[in-house]
Amino acid sequence: MRSGSTRREFIRHAALAGAAIGLAGLTPPLVRRAWSLDPVAGADALKVLILGGTGQTGPHLIEELVRRGHTVTMFNRGTRSEELFPAVECLIGDRQPEPGDGLKALAEAVAGGRSWDICIDIWPQIPKIVENTAVLLKEHVGHYMFVSSISVYVDFATPGADETSPVGQAPDADDTAYTDELFGPFKAECENRVRRHYPDNHTIFRPGLIVGPRDASFRGGYWPVRVRRGGEVLAPGDGTTAVQIIDGRDLTAFEVLCMERRTGGTFDVTGPHPSSPLTMRGLLETCREVSASDAAFVWADTTFLDAQGVGPWRDLPCWLPGDGDTAGFGKRSLARATGAGLTYRPLSDTVRDTLAWYDGLPAERREAVAKRAGLTPEREAEALKAWHLAHG
Repeated sequence: MRSGSTRREFIRHAALAGAAIGLAGLTPPLVRRAWSLDPVAGADALKVLILGGTGQTGPHLIEELVRRGHTVTMFNRGTRSEELFPAVECLIGDRQPEPGDGLKALAEAVAGGRSWDICIDIWPQIPKIVENTAVLLKEHVGHYMFVSSISVYVDFATPGADETSPVGQAPDADDTAYTDELFGPFKAECENRVRRHYPDNHTIFRPGLIVGPRDASFRGGYWPVRVRRGGEVLAPGDGTTAVQIIDGRDLTAFEVLCMERRTGGTFDVTGPHPSSPLTMRGLLETCREVSASDAAFVWADTTFLDAQGVGPWRDLPCWLPGDGDTAGFGKRSLARATGAGLTYRPLSDTVRDTLAWYDGLPAERREAVAKRAGLTPEREAEALKAWHLAHG
């Protein structure tokens, strides 16, 4: 990144920094060989416990599990479960240590003899919350999965880096106040605690930027919506910067595949497939093709964008400069995940479905989502005017 302020903005809005300021040193994550890569045809029906399940990816996961004949139990606060999945069992509680009955419903279930083949923990970044549930469920689940983040890494400068790269450390997380800057190290410590209690039967997923339907962050929705509107579109860099994203439905399909195969280990889960790398130009041109818009891209260099106060990631989602300390951000190795069966739908499908999801939101909700990432029309117009003044 070009400046300290840009880096702070990136950390604040993306929670994708792996470095832990003032915390301990670095160690590589534990990587285990996958248990099995056998075909899943005729796989036994599983009993799956989902911690969470009503956010961005949880509904995709539940739909895929039910479609494949598995039995699902959710544990969450119950505020949206009935609306989304009235036929799926939901144990109601709160994993925060103070509110309500906490883990009581889950504790009563295991005390009564309940058990599950798989537990998958979807959302937390607070290690103690993860550990409390992991300990409670010990001896009651056959395999424990945790959805971490690509944010755990301390280095985004190296193209081709893989799961053995150093991650941030937060050994004193229980006594450290959480901030967005600590998202990566705290996620890494969550992983450590899962491994501690399930050393031989765990899977860690480290997704990159999750896009597609239900992406309420709008980081994956900004470009399809903006390009569809047409006209001149302020675009970052020269179009050649590598981009890595993952449709939430491809992530959850991989999670289910790993459940059925009992695949263990740690995986970076982003895309597209290494055989078909994606650039910023490719992303925007796919958005234009899908929406059949008349968008004309104005590619602006980082120096100009910095001068206009237009930053990467939040103002211009999916994009970070392809040099310096983010040179490898869009070029991580995906060999482990693709080797274990991760597959990808066409980007055009993701764009089309994102637009359909966005259009289907109630007007008030759609307006709120659109404010979460990207440039407002007014800020973009100002930057485009400055570009034309500077370039004739």
